[in-house]
Amino acid sequence: MKEKNLNLPNILASFRIALAPLMLWFMIDQQNSIFQGWHSSWFDYFAGLIFVLASVTDFFDGYIARSWNQMTVLGSILDPLADKMLMLAGFIGLIVLNRASAFAVFLILTREFFITGIRVVAVQQGKSVASTMSGKIKTVLQMIAIGFLIMNWPYGTELLWLATFLTLYSGYEYIRDYLKQI
Repeated sequence: MKEKNLNLPNILASFRIALAPLMLWFMIDQQNSIFQGWHSSWFDYFAGLIFVLASVTDFFDGYIARSWNQMTVLGSILDPLADKMLMLAGFIGLIVLNRASAFAVFLILTREFFITGIRVVAVQQGKSVASTMSGKIKTVLQMIAIGFLIMNWPYGTELLWLATFLTLYSGYEYIRDYLKQI
């Protein structure tokens, strides 16, 4: 039976992919924008709104795919791609705005690329590196930290460093679980 790729979870993931560059544009193009004359806080509000909307679709596309039995190969590619694009856009924008530590972002992105590589190798070997609870929590914590930093709220930096620590810890768990299989 052929998978139906045009389903709600895949549409939501595709929507999140489209929202990532739009959010980044609101974050970094404040001076050259067609909206010249706007107060800079409006760019933060729109970027924050886009980020929250995209983050909510992340929850719903996974929930719907599992509960409506609409998981597809395309969805297994689109969902993590959308997640990485959203986080990358947020982190690039925050570095440009000088609101996030480049070192923290470097550690987070290095872990993300490394674990993605491990997953690719594991799939080629017929093994699975399933998501851990700490991996799911780190994603939520990263989203909260990015949201706080986009809005320039207090404790954003502390949340980013907490997310960095949890990101590295969950990376350790993925590596540990993979090594147990070889």
